[in-house]
Amino acid sequence: MEETEIPETLVKEIEYIKDLEAQMANAILEEREPSGLAVNETEKQRELEKWKENVAKAENLKSKMLLLKLAADEKRRNHEDKLKELKYRENKIVMEIMRAQEDYKRTLSGIYKENDLLRREIQTLKAKCEAKNAKCGESAQSFQLKRDIPEKKMKCTQLENIENEEDYMNISCLFHITPKIPFRLSQGEALITFEQESVAQELIKKHSHTVQMENEKILLQALPVTLETGVAFELHSKISRRNFEVSNIPELNIPEEWMREKLELHFCKTKLGGGVQKVTYDPWSQMALITFAQPLAANDIARFGSCFFNTSGWTVSFMVSPVTQRHLEQFQIFSGISRKTILLTGIKVEEEDVENVEDMIVIHFQKASNGGGEVENIKYASKGGKIAYFENDVI
Repeated sequence: MEETEIPETLVKEIEYIKDLEAQMANAILEEREPSGLAVNETEKQRELEKWKENVAKAENLKSKMLLLKLAADEKRRNHEDKLKELKYRENKIVMEIMRAQEDYKRTLSGIYKENDLLRREIQTLKAKCEAKNAKCGESAQSFQLKRDIPEKKMKCTQLENIENEEDYMNISCLFHITPKIPFRLSQGEALITFEQESVAQELIKKHSHTVQMENEKILLQALPVTLETGVAFELHSKISRRNFEVSNIPELNIPEEWMREKLELHFCKTKLGGGVQKVTYDPWSQMALITFAQPLAANDIARFGSCFFNTSGWTVSFMVSPVTQRHLEQFQIFSGISRKTILLTGIKVEEEDVENVEDMIVIHFQKASNGGGEVENIKYASKGGKIAYFENDVI
């Protein structure tokens, strides 16, 4: 910190005092020296008084100067102490910042190391996950199947005797399901099925076959047919003759009890099953369960579906279906290579008549001299592609 500066006026007064002191010293010397001139004692006395007055002023000013100097020195010492304290605090803060930076560097280095470990662990887990996903994909391809079962008309061939009351309350059905396995044929390929497995296997072993078409000979390759995974199972179903599910009930902003009464009144009017025994209504799912007192006939059950009833001047639509229980039994998964069918590739002919091409291929492979035998079926894709379906190893 800088020292306190002395005001300019104070400097001038100090110089003035010094001049007075010098003049007083000269005057005293002159009084001590003898003088040959006549001096007026009165004037000397006045001049002396004047000098004394100036000296008093100078002394007073000197005292003030000393006091100001002492105050300035005290103020300077205070500022010096404050400056020392500020420097001490500054050094302390600098040390704390340096320690914090060192701690931060150590923490950051630890974080980097931990991130590297986590990154390596993530890569390891990703590799394991990819391996698991690949394995799951293989398992899914082997065990998880999705097949569209086409709709078919059913005909009841026989009725079983009812042995207990539970069987009387339900309609039991058993379905044997064996979906067909699809196989995609590309352009210029054909599938041919023989009556005997041995014929197909021998043709696959020979692999290459020269077939005479109308105007040229073509070289075909016989390959095994690898089929996708198929399933076979039994579907057991029980259709209740007393419990029916009502769905898509619209919201009418009426109490639940009123809705139950309206549903009960509606189904009582149908005069089915000896009247309604119980109605359970759930407004959140907009569904209800209707229980009839007596079992309904199969023809009456078949009449249900979309129903209507009038209430409060509105025509309300909802769906009615019997409560059904289903479960699978004897679920079997199978896959493999067809034993009686072979895939022929490399069919490049100008003939556009598909039946004509199929006939010429069949003629060739029916001859025993060509290693063939009786043909059950053939399917040829001349343009684009085709889908062939396998069931019991038959196209």
